[in-house]
Amino acid sequence: MQLQPPFRKIIHVDMDAFYASVEQLDNPELRGKPVAVGGSEVRGVVSAASYEARKFGVRSAMSGVLAKQKCPHIIFVPPRFDRYKEISAKIRKIFYEYTDLVEPLSLDEAYLDVTENKKANPSASMIAQEIRQRIWEELELRASAGISINKFIAKVASDINKPNGQKTINPEEVLEFLEQLPVNKFYGVGKVTAAKMHNLGIFTGLDLKQKSLEELSKLFGKSGVHYYHIVRGIHNSSVKPNRIRKSIAAETTFRENLSSEVFMLERLDKIADELERRMKKSNTKGKTVTLKIKYSDFTQQTRSKTTNRYLQLKKDFYPIVKELLYQDTLNNSVRLLGISFSNLNTERKAPVWVQLRFDF
Repeated sequence: MQLQPPFRKIIHVDMDAFYASVEQLDNPELRGKPVAVGGSEVRGVVSAASYEARKFGVRSAMSGVLAKQKCPHIIFVPPRFDRYKEISAKIRKIFYEYTDLVEPLSLDEAYLDVTENKKANPSASMIAQEIRQRIWEELELRASAGISINKFIAKVASDINKPNGQKTINPEEVLEFLEQLPVNKFYGVGKVTAAKMHNLGIFTGLDLKQKSLEELSKLFGKSGVHYYHIVRGIHNSSVKPNRIRKSIAAETTFRENLSSEVFMLERLDKIADELERRMKKSNTKGKTVTLKIKYSDFTQQTRSKTTNRYLQLKKDFYPIVKELLYQDTLNNSVRLLGISFSNLNTERKAPVWVQLRFDF
């Protein structure tokens, strides 16, 4: 059974080792060397790693200590988010020359719907190639891309020929591609879920396809319904150019672990200042305050409280943060604290876009 038209044409563009590549771009002495953005050999967590560092097994979210063990000659550099945002804006400017249907996922990746596009180019693959070439020529940075009929498959496809490559999954190839795909390669299936699937004898999309909607719902809840549809090539989520932010946060990793609530309050006070600044800058207010605590053993805990009114100012939400800190005893010394807001005043329905079929 084949999927039936009309088909959309979705591109997922993912910059290659973006933060580390920007550092190597700005500092020629770092080119060709293993670079970690964030962290240090004694503290902190790696935010991004260059491909030279990845060859040694260094990955984002890895502790700096472990990164140094895996790659003794690694070079740690502090993150410069203002610079990354500046470059990201230039990349998006290129995207908008092709379509207004651009959904940024982060500074270094975005979905583009080019079903209808400003270049009147019928080939999504050629558009992706052109965009990647322009990013290289204008910014000297490499990007990879995935092209297919929906966001899920395009996202998966963008990883296949990384770095500096692209992969198109044409409509007639979608079902076979998904059947052969290992479940741990399905976007959104993490290590825990993949292990559960493996224990159930589900190793590929074809295995997943043998399970009924009822079985998958019972095993995985709402996610089971999602898995049932995506393995059949069904993912109707549109590219949302006005993607609504669902949370806003600020956090800090400390050079030395904290074991006293007094010292934690000092740090939380500064984090609250930063969060208030971000809330004001984005004209955002929220009802749910969450305190994030990461312990020295890397376990994590969150504590939340929802109010009946929208908050933005530190004087209004900081008392709640203190209340959450003292809500329960701490399990261990603390390496990271963060404060976030969700249930925001910006949450509203995004526009629905009607998209037509063009040949790939």
